[in-house]
Amino acid sequence: MDRDLASDRFMEFDGDDDALLIQRIDSNEIIYCPPKRKYKLVGKYVMGDKLGEGSYGKVKECLDSDTLQRRAVKIMKRKTLRRIPNGDQNVQREIRLLRRLKHRNVISLFHVYHNDEKGKIYMVMEFCVTGLQEMLDRAKDKKFPIWQAHMYFVQLVEGLEYLHSRGVVHKDIKPGNLLLSTDSSLKISDFGVAEQLDVMTGCDEITTSQGSPLFQPPEVAGGARVFPGFKVDVWSAGCTLFNLTSGKYPFEGENMFRLFENICEKPLVLPEELDPVLKSLLEGMLVKDPYQRMSLAQVKIHDWCCKKHPHTDEEVSVGGDDDRHSITIVPYLRYHYYDSESEDELITEHELNESRNQAENRSEMSPADLQETRGAHNKRRRRKPISCISVKSIASCKQS
Repeated sequence: MDRDLASDRFMEFDGDDDALLIQRIDSNEIIYCPPKRKYKLVGKYVMGDKLGEGSYGKVKECLDSDTLQRRAVKIMKRKTLRRIPNGDQNVQREIRLLRRLKHRNVISLFHVYHNDEKGKIYMVMEFCVTGLQEMLDRAKDKKFPIWQAHMYFVQLVEGLEYLHSRGVVHKDIKPGNLLLSTDSSLKISDFGVAEQLDVMTGCDEITTSQGSPLFQPPEVAGGARVFPGFKVDVWSAGCTLFNLTSGKYPFEGENMFRLFENICEKPLVLPEELDPVLKSLLEGMLVKDPYQRMSLAQVKIHDWCCKKHPHTDEEVSVGGDDDRHSITIVPYLRYHYYDSESEDELITEHELNESRNQAENRSEMSPADLQETRGAHNKRRRRKPISCISVKSIASCKQS
């Protein structure tokens, strides 16, 4: 009986009614209902949007419900860490080190939470608005003005000096691991491959280094069995300074073998446009023999580091538009404490596409035009269409 009824219903679309099967619907009549943002607490922290993602896990913004301070939380799954060589050991090493370290140029760790049921680790850390690598990617010629590079490099030296005084070799200094806080303070981050030395022995010799290939010194690239650890950070800092001021790398290669061969054997060639004082600093930091390489103390008192550089070139900005670093926690609080099914939360697909196009062009708009656009968008959202199709999120897909 049901099959016959279904057939009769199917037959109703034969003949002249075929046009009903596929019908164009104007985008103004399609309603998009934004998925409800699930309010989630981890300890005392309210979770926000995702800030980034890496091989170890993702980073989200969060808010301290006691102090109302913005934080960043690194979320890692144990099953993911088990697939990464030494993944779990690296995370535990980073946690142990960060708990002992406290310096204005080193990222701060506030809390660590373990969820055994979900197999997750939450590391609540200091909130940073961007990283040097992200800024370089947006900068003209992929480099900073000399005065801006100097400002960041001096802070890097301060942070490394503190780490070395505590017997910590970072082993992975590069622009991607140097973050900026809201007050433009540089923060050394990612201590996953760092090594803790016994400061009482007075020896900094290490046997391994797992940093990024472009920033590895010749003793590592050449496979030396034992080498001074602090000089590894000096070399990586020199490569970083080279990159910040020129947009290039000291040594490159089409594959890993060629790269390491060039690091070990190819002579250092400095860009001609660099200042002679800066060249002398880079030459001292990038000496191939680690025992002849400049120490961090020598770097700190070098003329280029002590010199005051004029602000001749335009600064590379921390962010793009005004909304780039706005807090993302508020929508989660609104959806949790207020009715999320209100009519104001419904917009048409046409308006959604307009909003996306405006977001892409927002960086080119003046503040006055930006405010006018937002006001017009808010008025359109309250318009009720004649007919609609409600598109909602699948109930089984839950936000992590």
